[in-house]
Amino acid sequence: QVQLVESGGGLVQSGGSLRLSCTASRIAFSTAFMAWYRQAPGKQRELVAGITSVGATNYADFVKGRFTIARDNAKKTVNLQMNSLRPEDTGVYYCKGTGTAWGQGTQVTVSS
Repeated sequence: QVQLVESGGGLVQSGGSLRLSCTASRIAFSTAFMAWYRQAPGKQRELVAGITSVGATNYADFVKGRFTIARDNAKKTVNLQMNSLRPEDTGVYYCKGTGTAWGQGTQVTVSS
């Protein structure tokens, strides 16, 4: 069974930074499209950033220029560097790969 474990969330002040990590197991990671999503309280889950197996990236408009997604196929990890955080970035952040179930998520809280 594929397993995704997210980590790195926490409480940070507006303008601060966090780095989220997702470690995958039992998945053909090197060929999988990987992505980070988030879900704010009372809102639907939304795509934040994605990265293809060869490193091409795409970002939601609301994080462009602030967040960076990267992957390490040897370590089976995908990271999300989040800079210039805003209170509206608060939510549970999830990692997901092609055909995988959702991970448990990691909470990010940005205080104003």
